[in-house]
Amino acid sequence: MALDQKSPNVLLQSLCCKVTGKSEAEVAHQFQYAVRVIGSNYAPTIEKDEILVTDKIKKELLRQRRVEDAAVFSELHKKLQGQGVLKHRWSVLYLLLSLTEDPRKPPSSRVGPYSSLFAQPLPRDAHSTPFYCTRPQSLSLSYEDRLQSGLGSGPGPGLGSSLGTRGISSLGVYSVNGPTPTPQSLLAGQPQSASLASRLAWALPVNSAPSAAMAPPTARPVPSPKLSRSRRDTDATGEVSEASLVRDILYVFQGIDGRFIRMNAQDDCYKIDSKVVLSKSLRDLSSRLSELGWLHNKVRKYTDSRSLDRAFGLVGQSFCAALHQELKEYYRLLSVLHSQLQVEEEQITTLSSDSSLTLRRLLVWMYEPRFRLRTLAALVDFCQGRKGGELASAVHAYGKTGDPQMRALIQHVLSLVSHPILHCLNRWIYDGELDDTYHEFFVASDPNVKTDRLWHDKYSLRKSMIPSFISMDQARKVLLIGKSINFLHQVCQDRTPPGKITAVSKTAEDPKAAAELLCDLEGAFQEKIDAAYLHTSKYLLDVLNRNYLLLEHLQAMRRYLLLGQGDFIRHLMDLLKPELARPATTLYQHNLTGILETAVRATNAQFDHAEILKRLDVRLLEVCPGDTGWDVFSLDYHVDGPIATVFTRECMGHYLRVFHFLWRAKRMEYTLTDIWKGQMCNAKLLKTMPELSRVLHQCHILASEMVHFIHQMQYYITFEVLECSWDELWTKVQRAQDLDHIIVAHETFLDSVICRCLLDNNSRSLLHQLRSIFDQIIEFQSVQDSLYRSALEELSLRLQEEERRRKREEEGEWGVTAEQEAEEKRRIQDFEKTVPKMSSQLLLLTHFYQSLVQQFLVLLMTSPDESLRFLSFRLDFNEHYRAREPRLRASLGTSRGRRLSNI
Repeated sequence: MALDQKSPNVLLQSLCCKVTGKSEAEVAHQFQYAVRVIGSNYAPTIEKDEILVTDKIKKELLRQRRVEDAAVFSELHKKLQGQGVLKHRWSVLYLLLSLTEDPRKPPSSRVGPYSSLFAQPLPRDAHSTPFYCTRPQSLSLSYEDRLQSGLGSGPGPGLGSSLGTRGISSLGVYSVNGPTPTPQSLLAGQPQSASLASRLAWALPVNSAPSAAMAPPTARPVPSPKLSRSRRDTDATGEVSEASLVRDILYVFQGIDGRFIRMNAQDDCYKIDSKVVLSKSLRDLSSRLSELGWLHNKVRKYTDSRSLDRAFGLVGQSFCAALHQELKEYYRLLSVLHSQLQVEEEQITTLSSDSSLTLRRLLVWMYEPRFRLRTLAALVDFCQGRKGGELASAVHAYGKTGDPQMRALIQHVLSLVSHPILHCLNRWIYDGELDDTYHEFFVASDPNVKTDRLWHDKYSLRKSMIPSFISMDQARKVLLIGKSINFLHQVCQDRTPPGKITAVSKTAEDPKAAAELLCDLEGAFQEKIDAAYLHTSKYLLDVLNRNYLLLEHLQAMRRYLLLGQGDFIRHLMDLLKPELARPATTLYQHNLTGILETAVRATNAQFDHAEILKRLDVRLLEVCPGDTGWDVFSLDYHVDGPIATVFTRECMGHYLRVFHFLWRAKRMEYTLTDIWKGQMCNAKLLKTMPELSRVLHQCHILASEMVHFIHQMQYYITFEVLECSWDELWTKVQRAQDLDHIIVAHETFLDSVICRCLLDNNSRSLLHQLRSIFDQIIEFQSVQDSLYRSALEELSLRLQEEERRRKREEEGEWGVTAEQEAEEKRRIQDFEKTVPKMSSQLLLLTHFYQSLVQQFLVLLMTSPDESLRFLSFRLDFNEHYRAREPRLRASLGTSRGRRLSNI
């Protein structure tokens, strides 16, 4: 049969023959023992301690009186350490030390614990201790050397300097990543009771070792198996012996019902059978010790129920692994106690009475395990129903205590629990990859979001999953780091490797590194997040500004859609005037686009970047009945690609509303300019018609009021709203550290402009009133144009009549006949009859306009916005409207009182 086809038992028996050099019949006892070893939970206790191996080699050379060789060996070892050529120096040194052993020596004198593997019988109850996968052990090569350095009278030569300061005797079996006791049966040639005393010293906290009366006694010779006899459960009076209770208690420690102590399901605790005859002191001690079994069951039940739950996630599994690790250390202590109890049962009672395990000794030795199990049980209750980052937050919150031992335990558990979170964090901030199968990380991804909405909607924060040791600012930065990497790759099509984007090297992802980060949340952890955040955000902004002209597009919005390019807007309005005066249904977009290109080529707009001019276009709004071109015309700016992340559809909708408002206000200014031009040009022409002087004066007065109103409104909109808001926006953009800062600053700018330009929901009444005033300006232009047309037509007829008279007189004829004179007078009288109608129409228009302005001023004075109240002062600087409107006087007094109270 081939070697790989043999059964494990055959292979194990062959191995026993090889090791002992005996036949199969002679190794029957060793073979049975090897089977029990494999089935037990004893793990190897070899630690990769290079210093200890080196000291053992030196001691061996000194024992052989080779002092010079020991010195040469020490010097060569130091040089080897400095060169760093070998990565496994410990393995080489251990091999050399093993090769120097004399195979003829008895097993107890050889190096390492493995040589004494078959020297002692394995405890019969070893199988009762549950077995879990263990982490790498941390004991030295030989347990005797640790006893010398940590518990003995003094360190040996060469060894005390390396291990004496490590404080092995002060560490507990449950100390974080601490050493693990070696089972008694694996240490050949060492007295049983002395070994137990050295091991149980690991279970005591510092400065709390049991007294001499409580300490285990010195070793006694093991009697022959013929002389050993088992203990009796009861004495002559029928009372249960303490030794039997100790055996029951050791089973209860593992959650197993004993002979006299069992779990009471109704009371949820371990109780001693009421029929058992027992003294009150032993009953009380047993009840106190039984608490460890209840605590063990609580922790074990939680781990068993959650370990196989895949929905619990990696963080939950790490929490269960941390609890398993603590239970494993607890089981190792119990295995030592079991072996001691087994040895006592095999000894003669009279010889072992002083070295037997008692309930009081167990109470002292189990003090720290009970404390740790209490902490773990309370932690399990506190973490019920939590997973992911929420579970890590619960563990972190429970560790906020003044007890240093509890804090160290919780910190160790937290380092294991938070390891999946930190692993996911590293993948996210360095690679932009979100490896979160069980939705435990505080960054969430929506796969249904398209690329154009990646920055706004694809990634978000799960606030419930943010660990409490990570602040909201750190979480926001973590979100921005990974989002920036994905935005560069998917939207900007930037193929730069993530390592060059962050420009930060990855840190170790093991639990030790996680514990170090968690211990310095405001130092190393904060620096790690800040470094990745600053480099990634800076790189993203550089790409947007260099390759996609983000800042240039922002300035183009200000120049064109917010009418900042004055020469371009004025020339465009001049060119569009004939077209926009027509009905909106007769306009064609291609005609308007040609006019736009003409305006660009004729003004300074031609010097802008071609990428910007390519995006500038004309847009026609929805046509309503009676609309003209002025009502539906709008400039448009096409955005796509990465810049669409800043200039979203909502933002472009805001720009469209603001442009329509500014375009309408600009049209009012343009209209009043035409009105003023008409008045200046026609003033001298109509001077010969005295009947029009009053009407023309009314036109001049009303036009002056309108000009003043529009100029103040334009000043307010242009300087107090647009320029101030733009300056604030540009300052924030220059100081922005990430793309979110730019987006927020831009949205704040638009919201401020919308609100202060009376375009928000709270200013609807003001906007409606302002539009009515604008309509009156258009109406006034129509009335004045009609007046001038009639007056100029009458003036033309009068001039023609005078020219005919002059020609007739030059020809020697009568200048005018009686019929002609009568007809001339009749025509003049008809015209003079129309002048009062024009005057009354102007008076009505003036009255309606002034009433609208008064209502507008009242609304401004009652506005909560201080800038709007100041605008009302400028619009009524000479208190012309205040004298006519009582409500305006009351509002003005209230406003002044408010200002005085603020001062």
